[in-house]
Amino acid sequence: MKFRPCIDIHNGKVKQIVGGSLTDQGDHASENFVADQDGEFFADFYRKKNLSGGHVILLNPVESEYYGQTKQQALAALKAYPGGLQVGGGITPYNAEEFLKAGASHVIVTSYIFSDGHFHQDRLTELCSAVGKDHLVLDLSCRKKGGSYYIVTDRWQKYTDVCLNEETVWELAGFCDEFLIHGVDVEGKTGGIEEELTALLGQICTIPATYAGGVHNFQDLEKLKKLGQGKIDVTIGSALDLFGGNMSLNDVLNYINNRIIK
Repeated sequence: MKFRPCIDIHNGKVKQIVGGSLTDQGDHASENFVADQDGEFFADFYRKKNLSGGHVILLNPVESEYYGQTKQQALAALKAYPGGLQVGGGITPYNAEEFLKAGASHVIVTSYIFSDGHFHQDRLTELCSAVGKDHLVLDLSCRKKGGSYYIVTDRWQKYTDVCLNEETVWELAGFCDEFLIHGVDVEGKTGGIEEELTALLGQICTIPATYAGGVHNFQDLEKLKKLGQGKIDVTIGSALDLFGGNMSLNDVLNYINNRIIK
């Protein structure tokens, strides 16, 4: 298990939000934390810490009046840490190259291939051809419905008909380098991880995968390591001291690397 840093950008600001609260109407989100520093600051901080493989997420849709500001923040972050960060949010075959040229190691995609509630194989093939399998991360963020986890899109508001299971993961793994999975129902609530989801990921993921959602103490990290069989990486947002939380980044790194807390 490795730690993956994050930079979430909404309305031109680095933020931590409650995942299920994000809406396009009025560009609203319930905020846990709004940083005084910009995306470039956090990217440079991660670079100096040698923390790679993190993600920059543009939380505004392209149609938003704030998208330009959010995109500017994202591009500045990528340029500050070339090759060290992935980027997601509104990625298509037509704009992916711009972000890769700006310094992104990978582009992260959900809504382009899971559109109108369905999986579009032709779009995934097109995207994989445009950027290359080694530069593509599929976001399989999900919510539980009827006892199963389903991939959600459109700022995590819309369920697709794609169930997160072994068959789905096996099929998609052939087209990408990694998975990013938010447990949307606990994202930003710092109330504990989705234990059933992390156990499922530990069983079915055959390529690198990063889990996000609900981590708020070191017991959560221990659970994630055990349930994920040591294979699932973790990102921490609202609970981290960088974003106003109680978990020290240095302690988190020591714990993950050595299972020792200062």
